[in-house]
Amino acid sequence: MHIDALFGESGKNVIDWDLIESQFRHLMRVAVSVREGVISSATLLKRLRSGSHKNATYTAFREVGRVIRTAQLLRYLTDAPLRRRVTAATNKVESFNRFSQWVGFGNQGVIADNDPVEQEKVMKFNALLTNAVIFHNALDIPEIVRQLLEEGWEIDPEDLAQISLYLTEHIKRFGEYSTHELGIQPEAYDPKLDVDFTQLREQEPAASGFGTAA
Repeated sequence: MHIDALFGESGKNVIDWDLIESQFRHLMRVAVSVREGVISSATLLKRLRSGSHKNATYTAFREVGRVIRTAQLLRYLTDAPLRRRVTAATNKVESFNRFSQWVGFGNQGVIADNDPVEQEKVMKFNALLTNAVIFHNALDIPEIVRQLLEEGWEIDPEDLAQISLYLTEHIKRFGEYSTHELGIQPEAYDPKLDVDFTQLREQEPAASGFGTAA
């Protein structure tokens, strides 16, 4: 496979190993300071970025970052199982983000307030509501599975593992404004399903599924 294009032109973007070696003690001192809580990572970045082009320690850290990125890229290109795990994890994140955007449909998802505090509130409230709906789905799915089992349906664990928690068809985003159910006490959550998951063959994580939510 031709991967030269991923690394730029020959002679350019070459890692400066000599700089890393000359700044190694400084790099370790900074790393220990962050680990021990002597200085926060945010404060460190501010200090390093001031006059960054003339700051040898900042430049050395940048070179170390390039080393790590290059090593990870090579590992990603040569490790097929890793690529599958990364793809599965990426799909999960993207599915959650799409679901979160679907939940936060008000004002077409645009945060109109310029106040950072209010913006943070909107984002946190949206995340809270999104997780509440996901939990609602997680409660509904086992209940439906129990009903199907009582009706004589045979539930395949592999099929059940592919059910997404990001279902939207049954969710009414505008809600139902009724008060007759306010006094009804919900039943206790029962996590047990009469499905033999031990027969489920070992496999890579699904992109998003009920069986992988635990």
